[in-house]
Amino acid sequence: MKEDIEIVPATALPVDELAVYQKGAVVSRIVMEKPTGTVTFFAFDEGQKLSEHTTPFDALVWVTDGEAEIIISGKAVYLKKGEMIIMPAHEPHAVKAVTKFKMILTMIRSH
Repeated sequence: MKEDIEIVPATALPVDELAVYQKGAVVSRIVMEKPTGTVTFFAFDEGQKLSEHTTPFDALVWVTDGEAEIIISGKAVYLKKGEMIIMPAHEPHAVKAVTKFKMILTMIRSH
């Protein structure tokens, strides 16, 4: 993780430098955290994954580098740099790195 990048409101951030790839790991960095949701930047090494789970949040995944497999309620969707998908609240989902990939995850609490 690039600890020297300070997250300051109203300041431009170098998105792809918020977290760096680490061999055999998933690296994350919280960009913003509020009671209504969070924005987190992730860097996944190839083959790394987040196991299936559910959350009370609608989640937007925006891939900024590489390729990922997103599974929502058993259906696999493949995303590459520049693509995004919405994962509905309370639906089981999982994330797997097809190649090394980075993503911005925006979670918004569902009613």
